[in-house]
Amino acid sequence: MSRRKKGDPVHGWVFLDKPLGLGSTQAVSLVRRAFNAQKAGHAGTLDPLATGLLAVALGEATKTVPYMMDADKTYLFTVRWGITTSTGDADERGEVIATSDVRPLHADIESVLARFTGEIEQVPPAFSAIKVDGQRAYDLARAGQDVDMKSRMVRIESLRLVECHDDDHATFEVTCSKGTYVRSLGQDIARALGAEGHLSELRRTATGGIDASGAISPHALEGQDDDARASVLQPLDAVLAHMARIELTTDQAGRVAHGNPVMLLPDQLLPSAEEALLTHLGKPLAIAMLDGPAAKPARVFNL
Repeated sequence: MSRRKKGDPVHGWVFLDKPLGLGSTQAVSLVRRAFNAQKAGHAGTLDPLATGLLAVALGEATKTVPYMMDADKTYLFTVRWGITTSTGDADERGEVIATSDVRPLHADIESVLARFTGEIEQVPPAFSAIKVDGQRAYDLARAGQDVDMKSRMVRIESLRLVECHDDDHATFEVTCSKGTYVRSLGQDIARALGAEGHLSELRRTATGGIDASGAISPHALEGQDDDARASVLQPLDAVLAHMARIELTTDQAGRVAHGNPVMLLPDQLLPSAEEALLTHLGKPLAIAMLDGPAAKPARVFNL
C-alpha cells in the first residue's frame, strides 16, 4: 500500500515577490506551507541578493514549470562602477578582485549596449549553480578552487540604460533568454567601457508574460486568511497563455485522461501548431503534441 502524501492536493501558481535575503528554496517552502500543498517547485532560481518575481508551482502545475523556465525573463539591474568582485555582485562572501577610477558617462554607456543585444557569447560566473565535473561551481569557488567556466551563447532581446543615479551607479533593463547570467552581463558591460563593475541590485520584473507588479510578498501571503489566500492561487494554465487550445468532446476527454491519443475533428485541427493545451468544459486536461489529426498527450493533469 502506497503511503499517503502529506498535505493537500493544491494545484496552481503563486507569483511571489521575493524579498532581499530570502533564498528561492526557502521561498518555495514558505508558499508550500502557506497552502499546505503536497508538492511545490519554482521556475527559475533567484539568488538571496536578488528580488522580484519568483513563480512557484503547486501540485499538477509543476508539470508546466518547463514552459516558465524556457520563457524570456526581464530584469532591472544596477551596476556599481569602480569595483569588480569575485561573485559579480555585492555578496559579502565575495572578494574585490579589481578596482578602477573610470566612471563611464551616459553617452559612453549608451554607445556599447548594441554589442550586448541579440545572440552573444557569455561566460557564466564561477559563483553559479552550474555543475563542473559533477560539482556545483559555487561550491568549488567558495572552497578557493579555480573554476574553468565554459562560454555559452545566450540571447538578449533588449537592453537599455534606465538611469545614471550618480557617478558610481547605473541602472539597466534587460529582457533575455533562459541561461543568461545578469551578473556576467554587468561585468562585461563594465569591461567594454574600460571600467570595473559589479551588480549592487538585481530585480526580476517579468517572466513569460507574468509581471512582478501582480506578485504578492511572503509577509502578505502569511498574513492572509484561507479565503484571501485562495484568491492568490492562479490556475495551472496561467503560464500557458501563449499555447493554442483545443476543446475536446466528452469521449475524447475520457481517452486523454488516461493518457491515450485522440483523433481530432475537422473543426479542432490547428495546422500551424505543434503542441496544444487540451481542455474539456474549459478545464485543462493535458498538453499534447500534434501530429496531423492526432493529438498525443505529453503531460496529463490529474485535477
